[in-house]
Amino acid sequence: MNYYIVIPSHNEEKFISLTLQSLVQQTVKPNKMVVVNDNSTDKTEDVVLAFAKEYPYISLVNKTSDAIHLPGSKVIQAFQKGLESLDENYDIIVKADGDLIFPPNYFETIISHFKSDDKIGMVGGFAYIEKNGDWILENLTDKDHIRGAFKAYRKECFKQIDGLKPAMGWDTVDELLCKFYNWKVVTDKSLKVKHLKPTGANYNKTARYKQGEAFYSLGYGFLITTIASAKLAMMKKKPLLFFDYIKGFWKAKSGKKPLLVSDEQAKFIRKYRLKKMREKLF
Repeated sequence: MNYYIVIPSHNEEKFISLTLQSLVQQTVKPNKMVVVNDNSTDKTEDVVLAFAKEYPYISLVNKTSDAIHLPGSKVIQAFQKGLESLDENYDIIVKADGDLIFPPNYFETIISHFKSDDKIGMVGGFAYIEKNGDWILENLTDKDHIRGAFKAYRKECFKQIDGLKPAMGWDTVDELLCKFYNWKVVTDKSLKVKHLKPTGANYNKTARYKQGEAFYSLGYGFLITTIASAKLAMMKKKPLLFFDYIKGFWKAKSGKKPLLVSDEQAKFIRKYRLKKMREKLF
């Protein structure tokens, strides 16, 4: 199976060489890899061009956008820019961040999962962060969720969910739409990806309300948003974030922010989320 990788990057000079090195050392190499240099002010471009000179399947696309790092929209707009530079001769499309180190067998294993079942639409491993010299699980999500830092999609699934939404919540709505269209989402705990920069390290203060807005945009409704907000705030060990998330939800609702999904999909999502919550409680 052919796989293409798109890497949105902004000021990743410190890490991008480690990411690219881990990718060129894969036991199954990518057919094409494009790094989108999104308004970087460091030497990200120089680092990528040095790799591109040595590895012909690597290319660079430059993009100019606002320097403010708001989660969701900026990274997916950059991803889309990279995707547009590629042809359609892929079986798997991958969105990856520029601050990761992949194990050498990562994509060989990903491909084996896709080959095992035609209904598998997405596959991913788990993110680990360094703490006191040890690499520990970056425990911010459920074990059946693939982190936004590394998403691999079967082409047919990617097309059916209409690609990635340029808004916070994109890396949740993609999986929910997979399930809506009866695709399977597979996580593999043997695939440990080193995440070199903690999630949310660059988010500014205005971004803290975006999570609540995202819950609204996913069609969660207030009950599910309240439960999800409390859970996420506790997982991040910042209980006061709960109030920011709820404010974000009501801000989006009062402003009649458009949903990322249709009414039918929103109904499915609420039913699915409540079902998962009941399973964990009972």
